[in-house]
Amino acid sequence: MPLLSFNQVDFSVGGPLLLDKASFSIERGERICVIGRNGAGKSTLLRLIEGEAVPDDGQIVREDGLRVARMRQEVPAGLAGSVFDVVADGAGDLGHALAEYHRVSHAEQVDAAALARLHERIDAVQGWTLESRIEGLLQRLALDGDAAFDALSGGSKRRVMLAQALLGEPDILLLDEPTNHLDIPSIAWLQEFLAGYAGCIVFVTHDRAFLRALATRILEIDRGQVSSWPGDYENYLRRQEERAHAEAQANAEFDRRLAQEEVWIRQGIKARRTRNEGRVRALEAMRRERAQRREKEGQARLRVAEAGASGKRVLRAMEAGKRYDGRWVIQPFDFTLMRGDRVGIVGRNGAGKSTLLRLLLAQEKPDAGSVEHGSGLEIAYFDQQRATLREDWNALDNVAEGSEYVEIGGRRQHVLGYLQDFLFSPERARAPITRLSGGERNRLLLARLFARPSNLLVMDEPTNDLDVETLELLEEQLAAYSGTVLLVSHDRAFLDAVVTGTLAINDAGEVEEFVGGYSDWERQGGGLGRRHAPPAQASAAAGAESKPAATLPASTPERRKLSYKEQRELEQLPSRIETLETELATLQATMSEPQFFRQSGERIAETQARLQALQGELETAYQRWEALESGG
Repeated sequence: MPLLSFNQVDFSVGGPLLLDKASFSIERGERICVIGRNGAGKSTLLRLIEGEAVPDDGQIVREDGLRVARMRQEVPAGLAGSVFDVVADGAGDLGHALAEYHRVSHAEQVDAAALARLHERIDAVQGWTLESRIEGLLQRLALDGDAAFDALSGGSKRRVMLAQALLGEPDILLLDEPTNHLDIPSIAWLQEFLAGYAGCIVFVTHDRAFLRALATRILEIDRGQVSSWPGDYENYLRRQEERAHAEAQANAEFDRRLAQEEVWIRQGIKARRTRNEGRVRALEAMRRERAQRREKEGQARLRVAEAGASGKRVLRAMEAGKRYDGRWVIQPFDFTLMRGDRVGIVGRNGAGKSTLLRLLLAQEKPDAGSVEHGSGLEIAYFDQQRATLREDWNALDNVAEGSEYVEIGGRRQHVLGYLQDFLFSPERARAPITRLSGGERNRLLLARLFARPSNLLVMDEPTNDLDVETLELLEEQLAAYSGTVLLVSHDRAFLDAVVTGTLAINDAGEVEEFVGGYSDWERQGGGLGRRHAPPAQASAAAGAESKPAATLPASTPERRKLSYKEQRELEQLPSRIETLETELATLQATMSEPQFFRQSGERIAETQARLQALQGELETAYQRWEALESGG
């Protein structure tokens, strides 16, 4: 029997239904990821599962005694007290009594009378088992129960909220964007923890690496329809593409038949003499069906206004370092950024990534060494704190700043049309910025950023709150950008897709440079250290070390010198890979066109066979490149 079932559930908050006749079930042991566009209703679905919201129509059937807990997208404001207090708060009155007992028993001067009263109260309801569960959770999540909650980092606060959600031993654990504001080690730890969790998990995330590692089923919300896709994310992507193609064909056939009937009804006297009233009623039904069709929301079209080329050397740091309160936050390092480079900056929360960014941009003055900028730089800066958005302006004013037009790629475009490319309707474009969601604010900042001509894009956590489709479009745009990119991100898939080099900051403030994205960095022996240990333990261990770990493990064999033939092969492989990728992209674009499937079956089969062969050749080329790079 399912833990929970939705039967023909409708829900709206004004306007089109967020959920339209939604029907699905949740079984024990599943790890279900809910995906959909920003505003599609993902968080609403979690609220309905929890019981915080009730459907407008239909029925939600729950198993008797079902326990559901939700970790919200944002840490609630106003939480205070110790970590133990906040976790215990999830258990109601008994939790409050245990929190008070914990506070009194840990005070410098213990109030024996108060302690005895609390002990008796907890004893009466056999509440010590709950205390044992709290202590066990704190140990599993590497949390200090006596630490002040409001003094914790954002990532540690989210671990406390996870402990609070787990306290009730829920049958269904709901997680809304659990990786937001976590650094890569914390995400990796959470991923491993949830993979071993015995209960059912329903989660919303934009982190594709996290999604791929955990999901056993996908629930997609698209124009009010909820569809279930068994299997992993890759299976969903394949089947979604097939469904989109079938839907487009079905809609085209329906529209063709409707157009024929509209011609027939307008044929005049000759047609009216033989008019079939059943056919007239069928036409009216077709008109109603067409009017009710909800078209797929437009896809964002991200385009960057590019300035003229900068100098060949964009910037150079020479023994540059930054110190706060006598401590090196960024130890002196050397680094050169060349035109066309796309470099990612990674490190734990608090390691100094944003400081490093400001140092390279000359917004912070180095306490050692120097930073030199090349000629002709036009910088566009995406700020993590969204400080460049004016709260007293609407979206239109934030982008236009009094002008009616923006110039993108040498073409003038009205600012309203430009904002529609970023999925802002005219109404949303004129709405106060305070009414925009986190995802809309991020898209607005991208719109503002991309409207400024630049040849150096600097982005500090650009992926927060963006849906997966917009993320993938941003990746494509950055890959096509002819300028230079410098970005900070905790999104492993995003880093792998965009960057060509990585700057890693360790806990000692040392900056190391690696070739490639996040996965390349790990393969080269990098990593933020003890990724699978709870972050608090990892940080403590790192702090106890007198020296950072070596770049490569001690067991790494000495690199073999390549022969002349192998060296030539290594030099030629990048252009070979680029040629294969270009042909593959062209072939995929051809196959996505509706007319492709109107060809003969033989021609379709030939093209699909070529696609598979190309994918195999590309994988082999990458493996060979990696082997030669490592001295194989």
